[in-house]
Amino acid sequence: MSAQKKVAFYTLGCKLNFSETSTISRSFQKEGFERVEFSEVADIYVINTCSVTDNADKRFKTIIKSALKLNEKAFLIAIGCYAQLKPEELAAVDGVDLVLGATEKFKVTDYINNLAKNDIGEVHSCEIEDANFYVGSYSFGDRTRAFLKVQDGCDYKCTYCTIPLARGISRSDTLINVLENAREISEKGIKEIVLTGVNIGDYGKGEFGDKKHENTFLDLVKALDDVAEIHRFRISSIEPNLLQKETIDFVANSKSFVPHFHIPLQSGSDHLLKLMKRRYLRETYTDRVESIKSKMPDACIGVDVIVGFPGETDELFLETYNYLNELDISYLHVFTYSERPNTEAIELDGIVPKNVRNKRSKMLRGLSVKKRRAFYESQLGNDFTVLFESENKDGFIYGFTENYVKVKTPWNPELVNTLHEIKLTAIDEDGIVRFDWIKVPTFVD
Repeated sequence: MSAQKKVAFYTLGCKLNFSETSTISRSFQKEGFERVEFSEVADIYVINTCSVTDNADKRFKTIIKSALKLNEKAFLIAIGCYAQLKPEELAAVDGVDLVLGATEKFKVTDYINNLAKNDIGEVHSCEIEDANFYVGSYSFGDRTRAFLKVQDGCDYKCTYCTIPLARGISRSDTLINVLENAREISEKGIKEIVLTGVNIGDYGKGEFGDKKHENTFLDLVKALDDVAEIHRFRISSIEPNLLQKETIDFVANSKSFVPHFHIPLQSGSDHLLKLMKRRYLRETYTDRVESIKSKMPDACIGVDVIVGFPGETDELFLETYNYLNELDISYLHVFTYSERPNTEAIELDGIVPKNVRNKRSKMLRGLSVKKRRAFYESQLGNDFTVLFESENKDGFIYGFTENYVKVKTPWNPELVNTLHEIKLTAIDEDGIVRFDWIKVPTFVD
């Protein structure tokens, strides 16, 4: 009997990619493969690619090299967004054997007839118009929280973004399927689910171009709140124009949805928001933040922002900086604009030099550190519930409160994936928060 074949996965990019990698890995396990870490010797290495930033493209070659160092005869497969956008480019990378686009990646095991190396990567990539059906996915096993995909694709036409080209039109899972997946996740002992997708506020659009919303995002949130087995639901990134007041009101009083929102802004300048073809102006964003904070004063609000977009003068950048500085938000995810082929923004005037983009990025990252610190300080003395994660980092175990304050305590394996009531007491020198137990667990010294 031949030895069991081994497969390893590497995921670049977003939470959605992690959920899809996890689902694809389960399809390999059903075919009799053993999943191993990417740092181990495997027969097949699968790299789930991202196209959102320049850096993700460059990292692909490095990852391929590291796989070949482990096993020069390994069969290397590229899937994901970059594989859909630039299949031939990835196929030409030395060592790549198979490249699968947006619709093919979920049938990856169908494409593996033998594991003989190819001289040049074989490409199976659809026209993106064909990516109009929905494949559900979720991840678990490597984290104490699961990422549950509820929606895919995007109908928006933001001028800097390639995601509609990489993932196709907006379409959603059925409410029945999402609830079934949530219950499946709960059976694995997972305590927290993060809802993920490309544009989750657009939840409800059907497959094959059916734009009628069978259910809204609010319907989804209400239905999930009744899944008693899951202690926490967290909403990942949601567009400000799609974050309805009714949803905010519901989360404020829900059993399981936590007071944590991540809302992309991209720019604090109305002029740039129009150039980006975003579907809101600054006034809407301010309104959503104020609405959240009035109902949930301790809510954590994260913000995506792009620096160096064409036409961003020093004055317009400072408009964004000052706006964010004054806004009651908790942290920033800062993206340095990078030119992407086949986007409208690449044709715009007013290119910002790379060194200026980097300087602005550094300024906003500094602001993010300041904002997070101020948010943590505002939470000291408050009581929360912490969910501990599974990693031992330098003798400490880390966890997150409902409102996404990161805490730590000396490592104890019995704390992994458990919930405990705590009082936040002090911020350590590394910026992580210390706490007192409200009720000391019996197994803690």
